[in-house]
Amino acid sequence: MRIISGKLKGKKFEFFKTSSTRPIKDSVKENIFNILIHSNQININIKESKVLDLYSGFGSFGLECISRFANKVTFMEKDKKVVNVIKKNLKNLSIENKARIIEGDINYSLKEFKKSKFNIFFIDPPYADNSYLANLEIIKNKRYFSKNHIVIIHREKKSKENLQFLLDVLIIKKYGRSKIIFGKFN
Repeated sequence: MRIISGKLKGKKFEFFKTSSTRPIKDSVKENIFNILIHSNQININIKESKVLDLYSGFGSFGLECISRFANKVTFMEKDKKVVNVIKKNLKNLSIENKARIIEGDINYSLKEFKKSKFNIFFIDPPYADNSYLANLEIIKNKRYFSKNHIVIIHREKKSKENLQFLLDVLIIKKYGRSKIIFGKFN
């Protein structure tokens, strides 16, 4: 995998296939960033943003944000082997100072999280996992979001979760098997 834009453009980073991770395709990632940058419905400046990358896997989205000058990216991942790869990638790319890694159960970690405000949330749970809805609720109730924020959710194209009680959905895009939902906490 590689970084597609920014100061680290073209740099490769490590990953491996597991049954619990599903790296986002470069083409889907590129479309997400094009929407963030060019959509009239979204008013987010990636530069200087604080990013929460939930279910981060190997951190592809967060690494891309750092490359595009995000202020800080917090990676949350429960798989220790995957977390070790994120740490290695951050070191190899010399960007450890731009990242924070929280390892362990995401639900617990969010409840115990120190008061933080984020501008960009990227939520990419395993397709079969709907527990992310409870995590969204925690983020909303604890108000971990800045006034100007965006929530990006990566789901399987056929998923039918009801997000209306949590988010104002702004944009839904489908790419192959993926569905990308952009919204704001209501």
